[in-house]
Amino acid sequence: MIRLTNVKLALNHQENELQQAVLNLLDISEEQLINFTMFKRGYDARRKNAIILMYTLDVDTTCNAELLAKHDKNPNIKATPDTSYKFVAQAPINLSQRPVVIGMGPCGLFVGLVLAQMGYKPIILERGKEVRQRTKDTFGFWRKKILNTESNVQFGEGGAGTFSDGKLYSQVKDPKHYSRKVLHEFVDAGAPSEILYVSKPHIGTFKLVTMVEQMRAKIHELGGEVRFEQRVDDIEIDNEQVQSLTMATGEKIATNYIALAIGHSARDTFEMLFNKGVYIKAKPFSVGFRIEHEQSVIDDARFGNNAGNPILGAADYKLVHHCKNGRSVYSFCMCPGGTVVAAASEEGRLVTNGMSQYSRHERNANSAIVVGISPEDYPGGVLAGIEFQRRLEEKAYALGGSSYEAPTQLVGDFLAGRKSGEHGEVVPSYKPGVTYTDLSETLPDYAIEAIREALPAFERKIKGFAMNDATLTAVETRTSSPIQITRDKELFTSLNVNGLYPAGEGAGYAGGILSAAIDGIKIAEAMALAINKDFEQ
Repeated sequence: MIRLTNVKLALNHQENELQQAVLNLLDISEEQLINFTMFKRGYDARRKNAIILMYTLDVDTTCNAELLAKHDKNPNIKATPDTSYKFVAQAPINLSQRPVVIGMGPCGLFVGLVLAQMGYKPIILERGKEVRQRTKDTFGFWRKKILNTESNVQFGEGGAGTFSDGKLYSQVKDPKHYSRKVLHEFVDAGAPSEILYVSKPHIGTFKLVTMVEQMRAKIHELGGEVRFEQRVDDIEIDNEQVQSLTMATGEKIATNYIALAIGHSARDTFEMLFNKGVYIKAKPFSVGFRIEHEQSVIDDARFGNNAGNPILGAADYKLVHHCKNGRSVYSFCMCPGGTVVAAASEEGRLVTNGMSQYSRHERNANSAIVVGISPEDYPGGVLAGIEFQRRLEEKAYALGGSSYEAPTQLVGDFLAGRKSGEHGEVVPSYKPGVTYTDLSETLPDYAIEAIREALPAFERKIKGFAMNDATLTAVETRTSSPIQITRDKELFTSLNVNGLYPAGEGAGYAGGILSAAIDGIKIAEAMALAINKDFEQ
């Protein structure tokens, strides 16, 4: 087939105009066109009152080869690449040892699924609960302020991505088209088919719950096993080789192949691995606040007269500002039409995150506004970043009244350096509730200084962004893992422990659902190839 890229049409174009564009670009007649399908649809909103739709199309004609030769100098007319997924291995028939996957977020889910599809019958261990019970526990925390430290936004089937916007786009390089494998598996599990072609696909929490259940069922059907409420407390390493693992229940599983897909908040597991001598290093991450505006403000600023168009949906944004003090401030995990949620996983510590449903119909838009920090900002060793996060979370907890209510401040008051007393036009969405205060106490001075400089800069890009009544809610600390469990670039194993495969966000190799899932596929392939190689020897 032929792939056409950069096909541009007006936002409100007629349906027949897309076919006519194909005919015009290829210079063919309607009789020569067999069919075409949409591979990608995005938009260019730089001129908000004249928004352009941009298509990538796969076209079949009666003369594909001739057309490719005729247009060989046109970068927008090329042969359609093969994006189908091809398994790298198949499990030996009499393989006795089963690989183990620790964690069942997006990364662990795809490690387990792909291993199961190749016949390796993996065992997946998840410290939290199955996704529906986990959802009940999490919503219960938001309503009643009772935290279950093993079943919350961070821990449980589906991982932290379950309580998010469900974004399915990433900037990671993907030469093997693993993202198509991920998206097709999600569609097979019940995701809307539009995620295969819209430029910024998302799913939302409630749809993710059902999808995760369907994917778990597929793993079971293929001979895999998923065990919930099974926290791994020890990994036995002998002569730099994984030998077994032991769970909190005392049960031991012998295996030479372990995928570590533990997520960015498994702090106790990080400590256990460090004490076992697994090579770990500190890495940069970011901290800051959640900012909320009415979604209509963002829609108007981004789309102008086209706000409300169903193709565009709720508007998002991506912002960055480089400050005079050398810090960078940027928006992160933007959730159109969503809510700010309580994301704590440890008692006495407060964490915020953002979440949207598929509809994105809630009143407010929210995103993290965060400041980049590096290991130089938290000296004290490999795990010092965890303690840095904890101190900020403890400050926020205390400032909110030590009840999991979050400290909140109006943007106008934050910029003026005065305490807030109540909300204005923007009503904070955070549950279980907020306490109005002065947020300058929640972050280091350099971070407060940087955010105060960045907000007016963002106002120049999005009108209304620094409006007085926008709200800031503290504190966002879990933007990414504070450590990296470094691995070999080709074998994907730990640098000093054979058979241990650091994976996903927790190991410092992903950031978001799609990139974590892609990393999971890479880890599954590496494990399968290693298992087969060892089996043949």
